[in-house]
Amino acid sequence: MKTVTVIGGTGYVGSHLVAAAADRGFKVTSLSRRAPEESVEGVDYLIGDVTDAEVMQEALAGADAVISALSPRGNMAGEVLPTLHALADAARESGVRLGVIGGAGSLLIAPGGPALYDTPEFHPDWLSEAKEMGAVLADLRAAEEDLDWFFVSPPRTFGSYVPGEHLGRYRVGGDVVLTDDHGNSTISGSDFAEAVLDEIERPAHRRQRFTVAY
Repeated sequence: MKTVTVIGGTGYVGSHLVAAAADRGFKVTSLSRRAPEESVEGVDYLIGDVTDAEVMQEALAGADAVISALSPRGNMAGEVLPTLHALADAARESGVRLGVIGGAGSLLIAPGGPALYDTPEFHPDWLSEAKEMGAVLADLRAAEEDLDWFFVSPPRTFGSYVPGEHLGRYRVGGDVVLTDDHGNSTISGSDFAEAVLDEIERPAHRRQRFTVAY
């Protein structure tokens, strides 16, 4: 049985990950600053702040993998980069695989770039958040070789405002944003979660960023 901890387990992505992991029979711990409105049967809910070293160690204890679904917005703006740097150090020392859910902004529009967040069409309200998650990716790429990590970027259009339906399929890409034949770049929260958990069960992107979309 895989044992996984989801940091930010009550948010949009985190809650999908928690539910899907529990459905697969994983032993699941959700770490968040507040309790969920609805709990998932069999999931251990740890209430605390990942910036607290003791809470971080508790989250890592016994885990095969820890997945961060933190977003640098609200009171976490500017805090995700240092928090995940410390989490990466702790994961490396503990031998725990680290997965990070990043934004789409750092994806390239074509091989060689530019990144989505460097295009004129990118919404300025999302720029700071996107840049911070891009910095997280750069930090992971510079990490010690014995840190086992992966970074997953969602498609260009993704989130609670476009929840979509579960289709049971997805495509995998690398650093370039994935679009369909009509130029759409989407995926539902549930199918995104399945893609992340497939990476946990069958690792294919060690020390790499990948993206998924329909």
